[in-house]
Amino acid sequence: QVQLVESGGGLVQAGGSLRLSCAASGSIFSVNAMGWYRQAPGAQRELVATITRGGRTNYKYADSVKGRFTISRNNAWTMVYLQMNSLKPEDTAVYYCNAESVNWRHYWGKGTLVTVSS
Repeated sequence: QVQLVESGGGLVQAGGSLRLSCAASGSIFSVNAMGWYRQAPGAQRELVATITRGGRTNYKYADSVKGRFTISRNNAWTMVYLQMNSLKPEDTAVYYCNAESVNWRHYWGKGTLVTVSS
């Protein structure tokens, strides 16, 4: 079992920055990928950014956030961050931390709300 706790959400003006943190605990050794997803009101949950763990670390970003958001982690994979710059009102959503195990089981945090005002 993997437990995830997000933090860092809040209210920010358009053009501003925010850094989200995800603290992971439990069977981290079994995780092969971690990332951030978001869900806006009335919308489906969508991928924001992911890190694939393995011999080579791969990064993936949604087209809508490329160049603005950066995902990172610590060496132990117990912390995952999402640096969000040049925020737009359309970035407003609940952001969820996600971990995928080697058997493709997914774990989710409870989410942190990010609100971007114009």
